[in-house]
Amino acid sequence: MHSSFSVWNTAPTSAPAQRAGRYVPGSADHPAKMLPALAAHAIRTYTQPGDLVLDPMCGIGTTLVEALHLGRNAIGVEYEPKWARLARLNATSAMHEGGTGCGSVFCGDARDLRELVPSEHHGKIAMVLTSPPYGNSVHGQVRSTRDSGEAGVTKKHYRYSRDPNNLAHVATDELLDAFTEILHQCRQVMRPGGTVVITTRPWRARGELVDLPSAALAAGVAAGFTPTERNVALLAGIRDGQLIARPSFFQMKNVRDARRRGVPQHLIVHEDVLCLVKPPETGGAVHESDPRSQRGGTCRTRKPRTAATFRSRVCRAEGDHGLC
Repeated sequence: MHSSFSVWNTAPTSAPAQRAGRYVPGSADHPAKMLPALAAHAIRTYTQPGDLVLDPMCGIGTTLVEALHLGRNAIGVEYEPKWARLARLNATSAMHEGGTGCGSVFCGDARDLRELVPSEHHGKIAMVLTSPPYGNSVHGQVRSTRDSGEAGVTKKHYRYSRDPNNLAHVATDELLDAFTEILHQCRQVMRPGGTVVITTRPWRARGELVDLPSAALAAGVAAGFTPTERNVALLAGIRDGQLIARPSFFQMKNVRDARRRGVPQHLIVHEDVLCLVKPPETGGAVHESDPRSQRGGTCRTRKPRTAATFRSRVCRAEGDHGLC
């Protein structure tokens, strides 16, 4: 099934309102959460009840929560132990609060996805729904400093972590190289005809617009997927035919500062939604679009790692990864 409309009305209420009573305390601290209604719309549109959904960078588990409530099964992979624990709690809560699917969360680097996802799920994943990390200019929360006797605000919850190996902290070129590898790993565990949905948006760096959506689409093609749709998911409400923007403090500040400098910037009130499909398998040979066949000497060297290495390093004492 395909989307009937290219513009998705996914923000009739604010993000906090969508998460209220559905996500465990602490979930709001993640700097870049997927909008629950966006995840639900994508899952409802491109999968059927009982299908298996994967998010290789699941954060607090928004993809899992919405999939479980819609009767799908879900797997999440998350690099940061803190967010992986929250994703497990959110998935467990969803199953206890009416969700009919089953979910599991694994902690590790999504570039080793094929080893992290249990082999019994390989070839059965119907959909990958994810969002790559991107610029922190629109992330975070603010707190007034008036109580401390100083005028102004302080910013909090705008970092994924302080781990320099987290892809949120690397240069854009390295991020895209890694994202291509992650999508390649996803292709290896998906079923033929499965759908990949990537949500992302552009951001500004030193006054210049970084077109991450187009770069993410190119990464999907390089990983062996075929593009099918490019949609828009609104981050603003609609009232009387007009968009009702809900920008963060920092979005407003950045736009106002730019306009004072004479730069005609505007608020970004949507996510780009990129849809791709896995084509039929052509055999066991490395596909010409396999990112490993194109990198040559430009790719950073990574030591081979196994799922066991990741689990012992960042998941020790986490207990059973499966939630069902």
